[in-house]
Amino acid sequence: MHITRYTDYSLRVLMYVALKGEEISTIGEIAESYDISKNHLMKVVQELNAKGYLIAVRGKNGGLRLNGRADDINIGMLVRDTEQDLAIVECFTGAQGCTITPACHLKSVFAAALEAFFNVLDQYTLADLLPKQKQPVLIKLLGIS
Repeated sequence: MHITRYTDYSLRVLMYVALKGEEISTIGEIAESYDISKNHLMKVVQELNAKGYLIAVRGKNGGLRLNGRADDINIGMLVRDTEQDLAIVECFTGAQGCTITPACHLKSVFAAALEAFFNVLDQYTLADLLPKQKQPVLIKLLGIS
């Protein structure tokens, strides 16, 4: 399983915003902290806002904050929401390009592996990614004031 950059950036945005707490975060400061493209982050933030993970405040003093508590954001659900293609092998898509598909057990093995992957992710929330003892170090590394 390969997590896309889009999902990676989604997790990073949510972690950053959660670390700032009630204080507004901007796309510019998030992009600068992680040294990633502001334009790409805009797309990520737009989707996170549309899916209810973030609240985007418009205007001169606008920015982003979590829509709720970090404890309520499940990592497995976030990955499902941000990943476009969870087909580990071609036969997941229903394509009949492989000659052994009718007798192959590989699809069910990979399906079980994908289920196990999400079972693990489902055990964690955004808050779990930000343990209290690590927050000061994360805040310093990200240059959050």
